Amino acid sequence: MKSYVYVLRCGDGSLYTGWTNDLDRRIRMHQDGHGAKYTRAHLPVELVYTEEFDTKEAAMAREYEIKQLTREQKLKLTGLYV
Repeated sequence: MKSYVYVLRCGDGSLYTGWTNDLDRRIRMHQDGHGAKYTRAHLPVELVYTEEFDTKEAAMAREYEIKQLTREQKLKLTGLYV
């Protein structure tokens, strides 16, 4: 089963990074206010970046790497950097 790392842009401009094995379902959950506590408080959310992996472990490792990046680095990764 494929796993995914994703980055969301929240309504206040902040970025949220997560991982899932069902990307469409997870994004709908975030958008409907049933996702992570952080995104519930920062709606609406927009998917701005994804990566696909063969294993959950690889996706989780990449999620950790992305979370260690600075905001500027995340903006460059997602193509949002101006």
